[in-house]
Amino acid sequence: MKEFSIDLNSEGQRIDLYLSEQFEDRSRSYIQKIIKDGYVKVNQKPVKSNYRLSFDDRVEVTLPEAKEPDIVPENILLDILYEDQDIIMINKPKQMVVHPAPGHYNGTLVNALMYHCGNELSGINGCMRPGIVHRIDMDTTGSLVICKNDKAHQSLSEQLKVHSIRRIYVAIVHGNIKEDSGTVNAPVGRHPTDRKKMSTHCKNGREAITHYKVLERFGDYTYIQCELETGRTHQIRVHMASIGHPLVGDEVYGPKKCPFKGLQGQTLHARTLGIIHPSTGKYLEVNAPLPEYFIELLDRLRNICR
Repeated sequence: MKEFSIDLNSEGQRIDLYLSEQFEDRSRSYIQKIIKDGYVKVNQKPVKSNYRLSFDDRVEVTLPEAKEPDIVPENILLDILYEDQDIIMINKPKQMVVHPAPGHYNGTLVNALMYHCGNELSGINGCMRPGIVHRIDMDTTGSLVICKNDKAHQSLSEQLKVHSIRRIYVAIVHGNIKEDSGTVNAPVGRHPTDRKKMSTHCKNGREAITHYKVLERFGDYTYIQCELETGRTHQIRVHMASIGHPLVGDEVYGPKKCPFKGLQGQTLHARTLGIIHPSTGKYLEVNAPLPEYFIELLDRLRNICR
């Protein structure tokens, strides 16, 4: 069971909308169904989906056990950056989904991990997401850490919660960013009309901070580094689009037509991932090398600007 105490920022919001923002991996229709079925209580009483929250309301949510399909281990090659008895850190390729979901029950990172690790994955997030503490989008490449036991999972989850994990991404964006560095501090939440998108223009967004630095300029494009202070869904993609510099290849938050033929999805790579090791207590950092498509695009831009 999860509990929430309503603050002034959420007062007056519909409970179904509020909970869909707290459970970002669940649809609003799913939230409405569990409210209807009595799995949600406010001040120990069932409510309807249109209930308007009041300051200091106590919301209790008991998620029903999902009937989950069997996830089949698959012999998929993993690019392992680091591994020991507690964790495994991998370099995720483009077009790979992190965990099974409707439409993606095969070929995911979890399928590959179950083959590689066997039963050595934490069970905190259930059989659909064994070992998964955080994730990156299907078309984002780079560093991910996966936990092999519950102790490691709890440690990493706490580090994520207090924003102590170091996460540095590199990206290529549209436009020439004038300043050498900057910070985008804008709350991110579900788009008010498009549930598949996130937005900085929503009533109840969660704090989101991205620090960016220019690495190289190519006239109409800029190669940047982004360090996350928080880790909201689509944070870098939404933040850079919000200041007029969407990621190249991002058809959700940028131009519908990509200027570079054959590019699949956004040019975003999780380069650096630094954690406090759950057993040793020492800082551990990995750096995922740039994928081939990213290197080729950089070379192409450099040739254009000669």
